[in-house]
Amino acid sequence: MIITDVEAVVLKQKNIEMIGDGSQDTVVVLVRTDEGITGIGEVDSNPYVVKQIIESPASHMACIGLRDVVVGEDAFDVEKIWYKMFEKSYYYGRRSVAIHAMSGIDMAIWDAIGKKLGLPVSKLLGGTFRTKIQAYCSVLMPGTEEEIKELIGRHMNGGYQGMKLGWGALAQDYKKDVQLVRWARKYLGDDKELMIDIGMLWKDVKMAVSTAKEFEKENVFWIEEPFRPDDLDSYRYLRDRTSCHISGGEEVGTMFEFDDLLGRGCVDIVQPDLSRCGGLTVAKKLTDMAMLRKVTVVPHAFKTNILMAATLQYIASLPEAWYLEFCEQDTELRQKLTKPIFEIDGDGYVQIPQRPGLGIDIDWDVFEYYRVK
Repeated sequence: MIITDVEAVVLKQKNIEMIGDGSQDTVVVLVRTDEGITGIGEVDSNPYVVKQIIESPASHMACIGLRDVVVGEDAFDVEKIWYKMFEKSYYYGRRSVAIHAMSGIDMAIWDAIGKKLGLPVSKLLGGTFRTKIQAYCSVLMPGTEEEIKELIGRHMNGGYQGMKLGWGALAQDYKKDVQLVRWARKYLGDDKELMIDIGMLWKDVKMAVSTAKEFEKENVFWIEEPFRPDDLDSYRYLRDRTSCHISGGEEVGTMFEFDDLLGRGCVDIVQPDLSRCGGLTVAKKLTDMAMLRKVTVVPHAFKTNILMAATLQYIASLPEAWYLEFCEQDTELRQKLTKPIFEIDGDGYVQIPQRPGLGIDIDWDVFEYYRVK
């Protein structure tokens, strides 16, 4: 099954707010083959930069656009293709957005292989440990008590057993962070898990420790991305001084960076984003690394249902899995782009697709409507 083309298509809803919500736009990666099978991927990054990295013409042997790298390759050579992309983008890549672009292509290739074989991607990753997973509700943190009360009342009247509140009003003031968490616990109740995503914005590590101590009183299950992803010393310092789980890793790409994060004992929970970490090819290796380091894998998935579908397939392949992050932002692409649109059941679970590939289809009318021409 030979790859004949790779297309990166930017989709965007009309109104974009400058908030921490990457589901307002996206870049969809389509990997086409000579057998008429098209693999679908998605990248959570700057969509316009990703498009340029994929479609850029070659400069020289270590500086080639990713489409030119993969066209002509056999899609089943997925590991070979990954290393070829890494090597041929070495001058401008190795980390960050080049790895993001590689992730979208890698995701689409796995989807194409699954479609060709008639198997869900979880089977290709080593086996299906589960066909459903408990979901937690993931939304942005409001700034007032009334807004928090309304948000929790709106989202937690279904089957969710936990909620993560992040970014938004957090990390502007340490005392305000504590107050926001107290309000969240008040209206969430004591029987639900509460997770807090700081959005990488804590700066003072000693204040972070004292704030985490206050979070402990509200039974916060994990504190996510308290610091910038390169500030590994602060991660380790905080992890050693709080009973809250420390989570992170959505900004991390390649096994080099995951080795640093886990090897230095920075997190209790690692959160690879399949559209940024290097794709399913890297995530599959991370599974074993995390198991050896006794770190739990809970993937990051705050995008459209394309990323959620890939995340569900990955979760199905994990020997141990706690949660699916279920993005509940009211954005048009999240709600309309794919068939099916994932839903939680009355017990808070999401069914993992058993159809070939990632198990979803694009609604092409919606795709064309939001396509940036």
